[in-house]
Amino acid sequence: MTAPDTSRAATTLVASDLDRTLIYSAAALRLAVPDAEAPRLLCVEVYGHKPLSYLTETAAALLGELARTTVFVPTTTRTREQYGRVRLPGPAPRFAICANGGHLLVDGESDRDWQARVSRRLTAESASLAEVRARLLAAADPAWVLKERVAEDLFVYLVVERSLLPDGWVEEVGEWARSRGWTVSLQGRKIYAVPAPLTKSAAMREVARRTGATRTLAAGDSLLDADLLLAADHAWRPAHGELAEAGWNAPHVQVTAEDGVAAGEAILRHLLRASGPDLLPGPRPERAC
Repeated sequence: MTAPDTSRAATTLVASDLDRTLIYSAAALRLAVPDAEAPRLLCVEVYGHKPLSYLTETAAALLGELARTTVFVPTTTRTREQYGRVRLPGPAPRFAICANGGHLLVDGESDRDWQARVSRRLTAESASLAEVRARLLAAADPAWVLKERVAEDLFVYLVVERSLLPDGWVEEVGEWARSRGWTVSLQGRKIYAVPAPLTKSAAMREVARRTGATRTLAAGDSLLDADLLLAADHAWRPAHGELAEAGWNAPHVQVTAEDGVAAGEAILRHLLRASGPDLLPGPRPERAC
């Protein structure tokens, strides 16, 4: 892959969440048009020998242009292994943020200095993963817990059957966790317990410092993206997702009119326009399948 051309917009950093912001599973596409009018999709992730995540072909072209003209930083709660399955269009990003800010990848490798800084903050400001995980499992009921996972030895999450989850359970456990420097949130079928100092925004600021970026743009859909959106100079969220369900917003955060995969395409258009008015590609000729 060729290196990004950041000569025109090197001072603009774009930090974007991936799942349900830029890329979508089949279940999350929300295609609201007749099948014959549906946009053509590009698969960008395969898991278990099956296609898993998509964006539209138009979004792929927009993302390629964004990656060539800005400091584009994929910013995800995914582990490094999960992120490694994603093949985004355009030049490979030099920086990527994984594990909700726990790992800062530089040219595909986790930065050891950043790991050490994160470790020191977690030790100083939060209870141990072992303590929080034990409390979470002790309070949960196997009748509605489908899976339990520890991500990168940094945080823990439960996959649950939402219909059986008792009212008030997340709030009760969340109150206990806050007193120990952790946050608990319900997102779809997952209950996340994440140390409060472990944030996407802190990692974004570090990339901005290293690259000399003077302006930051961001996008995301989930509660774990809220700090990232607040930290950016300007941000976007789709009309779907946990932030939409919670009615969350901020003065400098815009909401797309579209939802599903169309929102991903809209977000990329907004990011390109904000990066520079001359960066948005014009109409492209249709290509045969």
